[in-house]
Amino acid sequence: MRMRKKKWAEPYLEEHRDLALADPQEYKGTWHEFLQCETLHVELGMGKGDYLIEMAHMYPEEGWVGVEKDRSAAATALRKAVEEEQADWHNKRMIPGNAEDLENWFAEGEIDVLHLNFSDPWPKKYTHKRRLSSERFLTMYRRLLSEKGIVQMKTDNKDLFEDSVLYFLQNGFTAVDFSVDYRRNEHPEDAITEYERRFLDLGQPIYRITVRPCRRETDMLE
Repeated sequence: MRMRKKKWAEPYLEEHRDLALADPQEYKGTWHEFLQCETLHVELGMGKGDYLIEMAHMYPEEGWVGVEKDRSAAATALRKAVEEEQADWHNKRMIPGNAEDLENWFAEGEIDVLHLNFSDPWPKKYTHKRRLSSERFLTMYRRLLSEKGIVQMKTDNKDLFEDSVLYFLQNGFTAVDFSVDYRRNEHPEDAITEYERRFLDLGQPIYRITVRPCRRETDMLE
């Protein structure tokens, strides 16, 4: 569901252009150096920022970038991080922008982990091409992921998950990990957001898959 437009969002984003980057293309090819990390994570569709903020806190030695096209949601995430984290921004930044522009901001082979958390399922067939796991995005991800790069996807939507598994396998990715009830067991290494908690309280399963691009011909047969 789209967030209602907030009047304060644009002025707040403008005030914090160094944190919610207005010109992320300036860092293309230098993100590891900029965030002082060996592993660079990018979350597409960070929403209100709960996952990004918590994971950046849990893994301060790794770099975290959150992308959100809804500018009111991006501003909400930014304000939450500013208020909760205060000056601790050494390993994270936010980009109020559309994932379609990812190649303008990141160089080939620069991203180590791409996170797709509870992305819009775009349920109608004619909108499937907008899904963040659709073919046009996967083609881009393959170029941007490093040699060790992976995509991690979580969703509560069974149809999106099943379709996405096929998208991955049909577009040169191989599964590394797969679960149709991810939270049945404890996963202390992975933050649970308020949004995700609502589904868990309802007893609804969380679907999760981790994939990597096939780097060898034999990968296609695995």
